[in-house]
Amino acid sequence: MNVSDALRKRVSTRAFKADAVPESLVRGILEVARFAPSGGNLQPWKVIAVAGAERDSVVALARANLPGDEGDRAVYPANLWEPYRTRRFKLGEDMYALLGIPRENKAARLMHLAQNFDFFGAPVGLFFIIERRMGHGQWAHLGMFMQSVALAAIDRGVASCMQEAWARIRGPLHTHFGLAEDEMIYCGMALGYADESAPVNTLRSDRTEVDEFASFRGFPGDEG
Repeated sequence: MNVSDALRKRVSTRAFKADAVPESLVRGILEVARFAPSGGNLQPWKVIAVAGAERDSVVALARANLPGDEGDRAVYPANLWEPYRTRRFKLGEDMYALLGIPRENKAARLMHLAQNFDFFGAPVGLFFIIERRMGHGQWAHLGMFMQSVALAAIDRGVASCMQEAWARIRGPLHTHFGLAEDEMIYCGMALGYADESAPVNTLRSDRTEVDEFASFRGFPGDEG
């Protein structure tokens, strides 16, 4: 699989098989992902991988602490503006349409959202940790590392879902994992084998065309 294929194939998988992912495979994914870009080679990330009984204890922790609170590091800005608000809204509506959950069925929608905290059935969960003192640049580097994890996983036939929902219980997770005072969990990631029979896994989010987000300056004109 080349990089272009991996980028197109990586999606947010929201239904997984129960098949175990061995530690050796998770280690192999992280072994490759550690070569992600890192300004100044700070490598400002840590990862906690959970499976088995430890995974189950994290799931139980979430259930005991929801709805939770994102605290001072909200995932999305307040009063999201256009075009970002519409993009986010459409993604949600497309997903619920595949699940057959109408807009008025709030309870069913909340039940689906709650599956975030069971890693959508994935056997492995990853948590990404950064120090609060780090700046915006280091948060960007963490994102590049996370993308590298997802691409290394898909190259090995392992699906993923980056889960910002775990931000709602950062406090309880901080205590559970015994993190240092300045360390914080950014988000989680579900890791496992996709259930290809699940309709939700056919979801492909719309992406804007290149000319909508990029401008090209100083290039020679087309002489053809």
